[in-house]
Amino acid sequence: MSARRLPALLTRVFLLAFFALVVTGLFVAYPFPSWLVFLPLVLAWVAGIAGGWLASRDLKAARREAVEVLPPVTGRWSAINSPADRVPSHGVHTYGQTYAIDIVAEKQEKKERQERQEGQAGQEGTAERPAFAWLWPLARRPEAFPAFGAPLFAVADAKVVTADDTQRDHLSRNSLPGLAYLLLAEGELRGLAGAHRVFGNRVVLDLGDGTYAAYAHVRRGSLQVRAGDTVRAGQRIARCGNSGNSTEPHVHFQLMDHPDLDRARGIPFRWRGVGVPANGEAFTAQGAVSPG
Repeated sequence: MSARRLPALLTRVFLLAFFALVVTGLFVAYPFPSWLVFLPLVLAWVAGIAGGWLASRDLKAARREAVEVLPPVTGRWSAINSPADRVPSHGVHTYGQTYAIDIVAEKQEKKERQERQEGQAGQEGTAERPAFAWLWPLARRPEAFPAFGAPLFAVADAKVVTADDTQRDHLSRNSLPGLAYLLLAEGELRGLAGAHRVFGNRVVLDLGDGTYAAYAHVRRGSLQVRAGDTVRAGQRIARCGNSGNSTEPHVHFQLMDHPDLDRARGIPFRWRGVGVPANGEAFTAQGAVSPG
């Protein structure tokens, strides 16, 4: 087993052991001091720290220049969790997320919205992104967000390595109770299940030269490619959704050095014509869209 995969596996095993002990304690008395129930939780934390340290050391030893690719979207978007502000951008190196970025669609002007709807049938998101709600509504349907259903494009000529769109698009978690549920319960359970539940529906492209592009939280049933296909830069491959560990419909994009998310190390990227937008920075992507 790869040394890069071991910490992630141990973290999930220890967390699973902790939850199993907690549930068992609801029905029978422990044959050992009750404080030992928290030992697997501590070990999971240690394994996570060790995994981060190993990933950081690997990155320093194999640092690469930023790879320029096309933006994976077109239209008006803004960035969150951007590597322009901090590295690792999502607070962790796991799953190759060191230089990952999240982007959300912003309100479209009337003319631009009409052009998108006329040129890209099936776009279902609304014109304006709902604001974060402190208490109510607890959750919204994914169709309430302009990103939902937005087309995703190949960022370069590539071969499809992974293509999965069978997981459901869930309600948003963009309220305070919803976010707490995601962070304290749902996120932990998805982490136990592994990368495929964290990323949700996903596409991984082999760009060549040991570089892979990953798209996460893809819309269920929206894939227009499958593993083994060859795609052209700008070709439509899927649509934005809200599957996996996601607060609202958005695009999670990253470059990495391996198609296996448990083994991957992040690679810096730069979007042609855009660069790397900072947190909160709005940008307009003018991708070179190919037919298909």
